[in-house]
Amino acid sequence: MKRLALAAATLAIGVGAPVGAIAASTPSFRMSIVHYVRGCHVWKTTGLRGAKTTVKVKRGTRVEIRLSCPMDFEFRQLRGPRLALGNPRTSAGTSRTIVFRRAGTYVLVATNIQSSAEQGLQTLGADNVLSLTVVAR
Repeated sequence: MKRLALAAATLAIGVGAPVGAIAASTPSFRMSIVHYVRGCHVWKTTGLRGAKTTVKVKRGTRVEIRLSCPMDFEFRQLRGPRLALGNPRTSAGTSRTIVFRRAGTYVLVATNIQSSAEQGLQTLGADNVLSLTVVAR
């Protein structure tokens, strides 16, 4: 009985190791959408990047976009190799992960569903549409 339990434990460790190795080898990049008084929203990584930004990543990178804003957003792809975006809507306080498997230049837009006025947020000027260009090599 002890040998069977030891064999099962060894098998579980052996099966789990490659999955962790694959996950660890996949590059990741994190960014957020945050509310900003001028124009309503901006992209944020380590600092504010503005309503339009470009990031360069390795092919296969997972880009996690967190909505740190009280609005829901709809994502659309305008250019580049086709992405698996799924449901275009992402809710406030959640994240969306997009994997850029193929090399190329991708252009995405994120449009807020609710207006600043509907959410009781103060902005200077009209609400903007966010544009993200991802160059995957």
